[in-house]
Amino acid sequence: MRRAFEKPTLLQRVIPLFRGFDGPLLLAVLILAVIGLITMYSAGFDHGTRFVDHARNMVLAAEILFVVAQVSPQRLMALAVPLYSVGVTLLVATALIGVTKKGATRWLDLGIVIQPSEILKIATPLMLAWWFQRREGRPRALDFAVALLLLAVPVGLIVKQPDLGTAILVLAAGLFVIFFAGLPWKLIVPVVVVAAIAITALVLSGDAICEPDVKWPMMRDYQKNRVCTLLDPTTDPLGKGFHIIQGMIAIGSGGVTGKGFMKGTQTHLEFIPERTTDFIFAAYSEEFGLIGCVTLMLGFLFLIVRGLMIASDAPNVFTRLLAGSITLSFFTYAFVNMGMVSGILPVVGVPLPFISYGGTAMVILGLGLGILLSIAKSRRLVQG
Repeated sequence: MRRAFEKPTLLQRVIPLFRGFDGPLLLAVLILAVIGLITMYSAGFDHGTRFVDHARNMVLAAEILFVVAQVSPQRLMALAVPLYSVGVTLLVATALIGVTKKGATRWLDLGIVIQPSEILKIATPLMLAWWFQRREGRPRALDFAVALLLLAVPVGLIVKQPDLGTAILVLAAGLFVIFFAGLPWKLIVPVVVVAAIAITALVLSGDAICEPDVKWPMMRDYQKNRVCTLLDPTTDPLGKGFHIIQGMIAIGSGGVTGKGFMKGTQTHLEFIPERTTDFIFAAYSEEFGLIGCVTLMLGFLFLIVRGLMIASDAPNVFTRLLAGSITLSFFTYAFVNMGMVSGILPVVGVPLPFISYGGTAMVILGLGLGILLSIAKSRRLVQG
């Protein structure tokens, strides 16, 4: 009789909180987190407290992941409209009274300085998934038009700041939702064909359109310079092309097996700019070589495949679209970062998940993974 009234131990109360967690997804996260810590220890060895701060940011992201994983998908859906509305309102406020640094107005001082565009990385796919959930069935052309408008508003405000890297990530997250919602191929193919033609024309006429007196519509001079530098970084090897050239040298010098942990000369002689943030992939490649790069890519592939499996098993339209978008957002992060460091994409300031230093990016990462775990957990508990 007495045992019936005994209080449960702390362990007995905590274990149910982990019930239903997706093991393979957590394993993929653990693998990438370990690679990130090893890489940051080397790249940030003589860079102040970067390693300690990176580890602290990972702990914070893990806490956020755990908390968000306890929130049901139904409650997440209820947050979609308020979070999107607050995010867009803060973007408008940033445009009007924001803090300007280095020519960009991306921050808002509300007692503490925040970057509202980061909110839209999660709020935008949440909002679009909510929109298509409300139109469950076969969405009409008008539904897709409204979805594109909902996406265009935050992306346009972010581009105006200007912050091309964040705009690309928000745009990609939103387009993934629209694609998974059933966007017809007859609308997708023409856009892809036009983009391919435009890129081909840009490459073929690079010298002519990169002249200083040639203006590009809807792009600032520094954005134009990034594209032109990508086409031929040797035109300004000590200036605009320095980042790309040093990144490619570091990646190439790693060879098959790499120079070894803490033995990257390009890294520790400080030839690689932003070696703990945007260009940390170059530092990693130099020390761990082709084998290390393949291992890292397999880690991301594992994460993406598992995320898509969670999306395919999701119980409704909202969770399926949201899980698919968040999963492919990780692909966008990794592809854009590795591409710009390798010299196949312009430098746009996109971090490499788990690897690059940055507290805000790590928090958003934990939030996205927490949502994925919440969706997987709800499905497992229903099946159980």
